[in-house]
Amino acid sequence: MNLMDYIIEQALILIPALYVLGIMLKQTSKIKDWTIPWILLVIGIIGAISLMGLNPNAIIQGILATGAAVYTNQLIKQSTEKKEQD
Repeated sequence: MNLMDYIIEQALILIPALYVLGIMLKQTSKIKDWTIPWILLVIGIIGAISLMGLNPNAIIQGILATGAAVYTNQLIKQSTEKKEQD
């Protein structure tokens, strides 16, 4: 599966930005963990709209970029925890 088949080049910058933002939000004690993906989703959609203009494709790209960022975070987290258990 090629990520470029789903997320356009303009929106790729959102993935690392959302990933870093998610790490920063995780370190704040006032924000509950379950709200972080929702916050990232809203920011991802706003970011995609600012890059591409207000259209349905921008909303979809924001959702996909947020999904990729959260998925990347989970891959790293689960891989790190698995290594610690072994």
